[in-house]
Amino acid sequence: MSNSTTGSCCSHNPGAVAADGRKDLLTRPADEYAECPVMVGSTVVKADAEAAGLFRDYDGKRYYFCCAGCGPAFDADPAKYAAAV
Repeated sequence: MSNSTTGSCCSHNPGAVAADGRKDLLTRPADEYAECPVMVGSTVVKADAEAAGLFRDYDGKRYYFCCAGCGPAFDADPAKYAAAV
Protein backbone atom coordinates (compact mmCIF):
# COMPACT_ATOMS: atom_id res chain seq x y z
CA MET A 1 0.00 0.00 0.00
CA SER A 2 1.27 3.42 -0.88
CA ASN A 3 1.57 6.31 1.54
CA SER A 4 1.31 8.82 -1.29
CA THR A 5 -0.96 11.81 -0.70
CA THR A 6 -1.77 11.97 -4.43
CA GLY A 7 -3.42 8.55 -4.45
CA SER A 8 -2.82 5.55 -6.59
CA CYS A 9 -2.21 5.95 -10.30
CA CYS A 10 -5.12 3.50 -10.68
CA SER A 11 -7.60 5.66 -8.78
CA HIS A 12 -10.57 6.02 -11.05
CA ASN A 13 -11.16 9.72 -11.52
CA PRO A 14 -12.48 10.52 -15.04
CA GLY A 15 -10.44 13.08 -16.89
CA ALA A 16 -7.82 13.26 -14.19
CA VAL A 17 -4.09 13.07 -14.55
CA ALA A 18 -2.70 10.21 -12.51
CA ALA A 19 0.16 10.36 -10.02
CA ASP A 20 3.48 11.65 -11.31
CA GLY A 21 1.74 13.49 -14.17
CA ARG A 22 0.84 10.32 -16.08
CA LYS A 23 -2.42 10.31 -18.01
CA ASP A 24 -5.10 7.93 -16.74
CA LEU A 25 -5.29 5.37 -19.55
CA LEU A 26 -8.28 3.60 -18.01
CA THR A 27 -10.64 6.48 -18.64
CA ARG A 28 -12.19 7.24 -22.01
CA PRO A 29 -12.53 10.88 -23.11
CA ALA A 30 -15.95 12.38 -22.36
CA ASP A 31 -16.82 12.72 -26.06
CA GLU A 32 -16.78 8.91 -26.40
CA TYR A 33 -19.84 8.67 -24.14
CA ALA A 34 -23.50 9.52 -24.66
CA GLU A 35 -26.61 9.34 -22.54
CA CYS A 36 -29.41 7.00 -23.61
CA PRO A 37 -32.42 9.20 -24.44
CA VAL A 38 -34.90 6.50 -23.39
CA MET A 39 -33.27 5.43 -20.11
CA VAL A 40 -32.05 8.86 -19.08
CA GLY A 41 -29.08 8.53 -16.76
CA SER A 42 -27.71 5.44 -18.52
CA THR A 43 -24.27 6.13 -19.94
CA VAL A 44 -23.42 4.54 -23.27
CA VAL A 45 -20.02 4.08 -24.96
CA LYS A 46 -20.72 5.36 -28.47
CA ALA A 47 -18.42 2.89 -30.26
CA ASP A 48 -19.97 -0.08 -28.45
CA ALA A 49 -23.50 1.09 -29.24
CA GLU A 50 -22.64 1.59 -32.92
CA ALA A 51 -21.04 -1.84 -33.14
CA ALA A 52 -24.22 -3.37 -31.69
CA GLY A 53 -26.56 -1.27 -33.89
CA LEU A 54 -27.95 0.53 -30.85
CA PHE A 55 -28.39 3.98 -32.34
CA ARG A 56 -30.76 6.05 -34.46
CA ASP A 57 -30.29 9.24 -36.45
CA TYR A 58 -33.04 11.79 -35.91
CA ASP A 59 -33.27 15.42 -36.96
CA GLY A 60 -29.58 15.57 -37.90
CA LYS A 61 -28.29 14.08 -34.65
CA ARG A 62 -27.25 10.55 -33.64
CA TYR A 63 -28.79 9.03 -30.50
CA TYR A 64 -27.22 6.04 -28.75
CA PHE A 65 -29.09 3.43 -26.71
CA CYS A 66 -28.12 1.37 -23.69
CA CYS A 67 -30.02 -1.77 -24.81
CA ALA A 68 -32.00 -3.27 -27.69
CA GLY A 69 -35.33 -2.33 -26.11
CA CYS A 70 -34.64 1.39 -26.30
CA GLY A 71 -34.50 1.60 -30.12
CA PRO A 72 -38.17 0.64 -30.69
CA ALA A 73 -39.29 2.94 -27.86
CA PHE A 74 -37.37 5.80 -29.47
CA ASP A 75 -38.87 4.97 -32.89
CA ALA A 76 -42.38 5.26 -31.45
CA ASP A 77 -41.87 8.90 -30.38
CA PRO A 78 -38.44 10.23 -31.36
CA ALA A 79 -39.29 13.89 -30.66
CA LYS A 80 -40.19 13.03 -27.05
CA TYR A 81 -36.94 11.17 -26.42
CA ALA A 82 -34.74 13.61 -28.34
CA ALA A 83 -35.97 16.37 -26.05
CA ALA A 84 -35.01 14.31 -22.99
CA VAL A 85 -31.24 14.60 -23.52
